[in-house]
Amino acid sequence: MIILRKAEDRGFFDHKWLETYHTFSFAGYYDPDYMGFRDLRVINEDKVKPGKGFGTHPHKDMEIISYVMEGALKHADSMGNSSVIKAGEVQRMTAGTGITHSEHNPSEKERVHFFQIWIVPEETGLTPEYEQTRFPDEKKRGKMCLVASQDGRDGSVTINSNSMLYATMLEKGEQIIYPMDQDRHAWVQVARGAIRINGNDLATGDGAAFSHETVLRIRGTSQGECEVLVFDLG
Repeated sequence: MIILRKAEDRGFFDHKWLETYHTFSFAGYYDPDYMGFRDLRVINEDKVKPGKGFGTHPHKDMEIISYVMEGALKHADSMGNSSVIKAGEVQRMTAGTGITHSEHNPSEKERVHFFQIWIVPEETGLTPEYEQTRFPDEKKRGKMCLVASQDGRDGSVTINSNSMLYATMLEKGEQIIYPMDQDRHAWVQVARGAIRINGNDLATGDGAAFSHETVLRIRGTSQGECEVLVFDLG
């Protein structure tokens, strides 16, 4: 079973300093048909203007992943972490019993473009944690690069969920075949470019849910390189 979620059907808000697209219900955007998919609760695509950002705010009992596409994101939190997450880097926070944090664009000239992802953890009340890792483009080109997993294998960030997040970059005509366990599910999000997957055409911002499929066939179809996020979910 395949359910398509077109880019233009997402929630969208222009806050002047922030353009944000919500694949699933979030904050002021509510769609009862899109409250999440399996343990995947949030995919927000955010574009933050220079010098702007999110003030200090709390989170609890959620696995939070930031995937930076362009620019840089300055992070500070109540655990004492302070860092800059650059394009190609991924940040993971286990909010657990509770954290506060802020995220800002430190540049005076360039915007920051990133995906904020929330995954529901298997347990509540976990000890808060922070992790940041770089995933070079060469690890993604023409292959599935494991970005997040429960056991942190292959250099991925560690999440407290029976979920996996992969990233891949494909040229036009290049194809990846990803075998799926029929008892698992997948969400595919096109970060940029265009693909054809299992007979369906998806472009930048489009997403799709897959259940009871045995394989994902992902082929790049855009003139330039495409970048795709693939969530393998229990």
